[in-house]
Amino acid sequence: MSQTPTPPQDPSNEQGETVSDSVVEQLIARSNTLGADPRNTNFAGGNTSAAGTRTDPVTGQPVDLLWVKGSGGDLGTLTEDGLAVLRLDRLRALVDVYPGEEREDEMVAAFDHCLFGKGGAAPSIDTAMHGLVRAAHVDHLHPDSGIALATAADGERLTRECFGDRVVWVPWRRPGFQLGLDIARIAEENPNAIGAILGGHGITAWAETSEQCQANSLEIIRTAERFLEERGRPEPFGPALDGYGALPEAERRERAAALAPVIRGLASTDHPQVGHFTDSDVVLDFLAAAEHPRLAALGTSCPDHFLRTKVRPMVLDLPADAPLERAVERLRELHEEYRAEYRAYYERHALPDSPAMRGADPAIVLVPGVGMFSFGKDAKTARVAGEFYVNAINVMRGAEAVSTYRPIEESEKFRIEYWALEEAKLARMPKPKPLATRVALVTGAASGIGKAIAARLAAEGACVVVADLDAEKAAEAAAELGNADVAVGVACDVSDGEAVARAFREAALAFGGVDLVVNNAGLSISKPLLETTERDWDLQHDVMAKGSFLVSREGARVMTAQGMGGDIVYIASKNAVFAGPNNVAYSAVKADQAHQVRLLAAELGSEGIRVNGVNPDGVVRGSGIFAGGWGAQRAKVYGVKEEELGAFYAKRTILGREVLPEHVANAVFALTAGELSHTTGLHIPVDSGVAAAFLR
Repeated sequence: MSQTPTPPQDPSNEQGETVSDSVVEQLIARSNTLGADPRNTNFAGGNTSAAGTRTDPVTGQPVDLLWVKGSGGDLGTLTEDGLAVLRLDRLRALVDVYPGEEREDEMVAAFDHCLFGKGGAAPSIDTAMHGLVRAAHVDHLHPDSGIALATAADGERLTRECFGDRVVWVPWRRPGFQLGLDIARIAEENPNAIGAILGGHGITAWAETSEQCQANSLEIIRTAERFLEERGRPEPFGPALDGYGALPEAERRERAAALAPVIRGLASTDHPQVGHFTDSDVVLDFLAAAEHPRLAALGTSCPDHFLRTKVRPMVLDLPADAPLERAVERLRELHEEYRAEYRAYYERHALPDSPAMRGADPAIVLVPGVGMFSFGKDAKTARVAGEFYVNAINVMRGAEAVSTYRPIEESEKFRIEYWALEEAKLARMPKPKPLATRVALVTGAASGIGKAIAARLAAEGACVVVADLDAEKAAEAAAELGNADVAVGVACDVSDGEAVARAFREAALAFGGVDLVVNNAGLSISKPLLETTERDWDLQHDVMAKGSFLVSREGARVMTAQGMGGDIVYIASKNAVFAGPNNVAYSAVKADQAHQVRLLAAELGSEGIRVNGVNPDGVVRGSGIFAGGWGAQRAKVYGVKEEELGAFYAKRTILGREVLPEHVANAVFALTAGELSHTTGLHIPVDSGVAAAFLR
């Protein structure tokens, strides 16, 4: 057993005042700087720490503390709230009660007994290496260059050649207390060392000041980068494979959009998933080379990688120009093989107390000439999974350039993937929102009712495609909902079939497909019969009757390809059943939409697609239609001032309440959130009660 490392130097200044606040400030700055550059570490990967002194409020005496990034945090965005705070004396005393590697998982619970005050964030499994290494500042990172050496077949020799005695090799060991002891011992035995390469894992650096620790981390990373570049052979992935090169961009993305819903459906066999598409040069070059099947089959190595990407991806074994139908057929065959192989992997290594298998579907699907499809419980998780596989490709390139890529053993991967501590971490995750994993496309969503619907769906966990005739307004409305992991804006003229298909292709590239379509785009022209022109009639029918048909048809096509069911909701109107004056074109087209609901509900039910409608009335405030002249026209018909129209509509209802866009959004949510899972062909009135529009 390793000797307990010596405590850090006293961080008090000459006047005896503690400088803990400065220590924390420097730690946050260092963490953010390192985490901001993807060459240094991946998203949410690695951790940093700093030791310092504070006054114990109970004894009034100084106490040595460790601030360390807590479980699940990201270095690039780390704040003080993301730090765990532990007493160093108690943490280091755990060495004397450590029960050995077979029971080291118990040490994570023991960290809770070392917390200072409320302790801040939950300590991570890597806390031991930070507390047991004798330096006051420690960084543990996952740079591609460092992991490339860590996963090379002769990584120990290459580490000596690259760094001499400044960086030492630590053989693979699963993260935990014993790894902390190993690193602490090696650091003591190598006083000239500034850090270590952790076999199959990453790097660790240390120093007595925060500035020097950061410099040491960067020295290790940049030195490894230069070593790989200078020593590496020019084609680490082998020669190009005939027919596997990247398709032209337009063709590539069109094929990706066609494949995305199919692949998403396969990846969602056990649990619904959101998708993300990447066609970066890193991915395309890897898939174009002869060694990609061998390397992909070996799987990823760094624990942070395969926890998000699974142990290996699913790879389409066809050239880029294979017929689309054949590619789809082969993907289905490969998916069955992947599931069988994953189940066999689980059964090979599972113990009686192992967590249940979480799902046998791939998280990463690679398609030569096209790109990578990654999947997760939300868009961010899916995107990050893809980013991690790009890291894995970079690692494989580096290892193959100077040696042979040799990841850790499959049994070790299983021990981490199905670690009881990882299972407990998953169990602590907040309950998903009602529309989590669902992708919604809302037409006419840049303003009014559509914007309110998009906002409500996003708030309930859906990824939202804001589709609108005005591309700039669509992008602005999407940005109000959040970043591209939450919503994207697309241009869509719903009366143009190709424009509609293009919007769904963009949705497939952004999120993998579509599960929920809201036909909201519309306009209205209020005129008596004899003043209604053919253009008035055609315009309204093109946008709402034809437009709803085109959007529903494309939505049904995507949902059928996914095989995951779905929802189509029509925002119709009370006028679909109520005969009002001077409104023939608008009311007729709303009746058309209302019957489309019934027709499509009857037709699409066998695919698990539910079709329902909402019949609003009198939505004046916030309505794009009313603001565009409809309000003035209807006010004239009813003989009231335009600004009083909302109140006028409210007074004529049973409830006497004005209807707002948010109330229509509430109805859409009610229809799609799962509580009405056995309801289709229904129209919900949102009109505060108009007896003449009661459905019979």
